[in-house]
Amino acid sequence: MSFLKHVWGDVERQFWVSISHSGLTFPGLITVHQSQRSIRSIVTSMALVFSYTACRQLSQMLVAIIFFHGSEYILAVGIHGKSNVTLKSLLISKNYLVAMIFSLLEYLIEYILFPGMKEHWWVSNWGLGMLIIGEIIRKMAIITAGRSFTHLIRVRHSEHHQLITNGIYRVVRHPGYCGFFIWSVGTQIMLCNPISTIAFALVVWRFFAQRIPYEEYFLRQFFGLQYEEYARQVPAGVPFIK
Repeated sequence: MSFLKHVWGDVERQFWVSISHSGLTFPGLITVHQSQRSIRSIVTSMALVFSYTACRQLSQMLVAIIFFHGSEYILAVGIHGKSNVTLKSLLISKNYLVAMIFSLLEYLIEYILFPGMKEHWWVSNWGLGMLIIGEIIRKMAIITAGRSFTHLIRVRHSEHHQLITNGIYRVVRHPGYCGFFIWSVGTQIMLCNPISTIAFALVVWRFFAQRIPYEEYFLRQFFGLQYEEYARQVPAGVPFIK
């Protein structure tokens, strides 16, 4: 940030020296002094945005998003074959984009107005840890389930669809959802976004609160008493959902 201010300071000084030496005036417009203050304010805000804290947090967010969606698609292609996979496996929807844009806007606004909010590194690192743990849990779920894992809910039973109860599925019934819940909330804690943290937690939880019962309706049809017994013994993996 200090480097950016230093460079811009040299440029700004040269610009106003040139204006004053040229004798140019701008009737009806703001004064040179007012212009200088306005430009300094803008540059200061830009310098804040491009400071170490913002660069680190935003770059971590970018890497997390690219890795999450890219690995989802690569694993889907590797497990199911490219001919059976569409771009939907990237898991990027309109609502998802709106949520991410909102979180970015919150970050920038809070950073410019209240930069100290983003300097709580223990909070940011906690969120980074959640993000990594959530990613690991979800990828373990995909790899363990293999061909039984799909991004779309199966409404018809197929020969490749088996009830997976080993590995991570021995701990939670829906580790993929559990991992995504932790990952999504973790991204916002990492950015120290209080509004988006609460919003993401509520929206993602509500989504899974509707999706899990719908999915388990078909799982009970496919696997009968076997799934009933499994569901009694193993938690769903998302808070407050049985």
